[in-house]
Amino acid sequence: MSRAGTWLKMLGTGAVICIGGPAFVQSIRPSDEELFKRYNPELQKRSLEEGDRRAQEFDDYVNRLKQWSKSDKSIWYAAQEQQEQKRNDLSAQKSQAKEEAKTQREEMRKELLGDK
Repeated sequence: MSRAGTWLKMLGTGAVICIGGPAFVQSIRPSDEELFKRYNPELQKRSLEEGDRRAQEFDDYVNRLKQWSKSDKSIWYAAQEQQEQKRNDLSAQKSQAKEEAKTQREEMRKELLGDK
């Protein structure tokens, strides 16, 4: 067989593999609806209940990634800074709540001692 015939066979085989393979996989892959129908009823119910919450969480995460990418720093550093900021805010809130509780206790103590 000539070289041209060998090349044509190889190109044909490559095209069948490169085009036909993904097309075959796409044809046998179930759709989202088919997968959902295969769930047991309990999983279907839970999936429907949590779907909106998960979609919102994903949207929030994507928005945070967009915000982090606007920074001059790496996304990882920006995320770390935001986590540290959240920790600092949380600790500030806890300390403020402790101070308020302490103030309330002092006021209650003064009222009790003042009434007697």
